[in-house]
Amino acid sequence: MNTVTLTFDNFESTVSDTDIVLVDFWAGWCGPCRAFAPVFDKSAQAHPDVVHAKVDTEAEQELAAALQIRSIPTIMAFREGVLVYSQPGAMPPAVLEELITKVKALDMNDVRAAIAARKADANA
Repeated sequence: MNTVTLTFDNFESTVSDTDIVLVDFWAGWCGPCRAFAPVFDKSAQAHPDVVHAKVDTEAEQELAAALQIRSIPTIMAFREGVLVYSQPGAMPPAVLEELITKVKALDMNDVRAAIAARKADANA
């Protein structure tokens, strides 16, 4: 599978309607972003069950700001519409592979329970 381009208009629907989405926030002038692009593209081909998406932070400044992207590249992982990973920095192939394995292995009932517990603590 090729990578898909996300915009302000299709970001929410893509993340909420897809089981697993990895998002690479990048810009054309960013050297580390350009170096990471082939790693991300190769991962997309190896994992057709995972949507690999890219957000050009120059073209999508409003989206990048809404998601508080402060450094690029930044990788985010969403599982069943829930943000489960967000970290700036390019990854070597083995680290990206490990991330995908961990996201696939998540028990989303446990994740949702932990989120609910944090919200309850915050409201207490």
